Amino acid sequence: MMMHQQIKDQIKTAMLAKDTDRLSALRNISAALTSEVMAKGRKPAELATDKEALTVLKRLAKQRQESIEQFTLGNRPERAEAESRELEIIKGFLPTGLSREEVRVLAIAKKAELQITDKAKLGLLTGAVMKAAQGAADGALVKAVVAELFD
Repeated sequence: MMMHQQIKDQIKTAMLAKDTDRLSALRNISAALTSEVMAKGRKPAELATDKEALTVLKRLAKQRQESIEQFTLGNRPERAEAESRELEIIKGFLPTGLSREEVRVLAIAKKAELQITDKAKLGLLTGAVMKAAQGAADGALVKAVVAELFD
């Protein structure tokens, strides 16, 4: 079953369970997916592909993470907690990413494969690791791990 359809089905389940927090988060996800479909020039009734859904979910997760940081800095713990709950729901649809150690192993292998020894080619190595990870690794994590290899 397509991810977009799963989300729509879970909206119905959340309605029946009267789980307002989950329902709100799922509706936000569904609205973002529908916006993505329309941005591609398709009809709103069409479902997003799993690839499109993953892209949207990653973007939403990143937005929630940034919001949590800003609300925490702004001394708004109640809003940070609400964003955190929504982030957990979004993460439930995302595949588990690579751990820091897995990214490190991948980066070391790519560094050896490409024979990169100069820190000036840091961007090239970062791009190669991101491509090899196929979206399973966070860009900031990859950048940090690659930078550590040259320290």
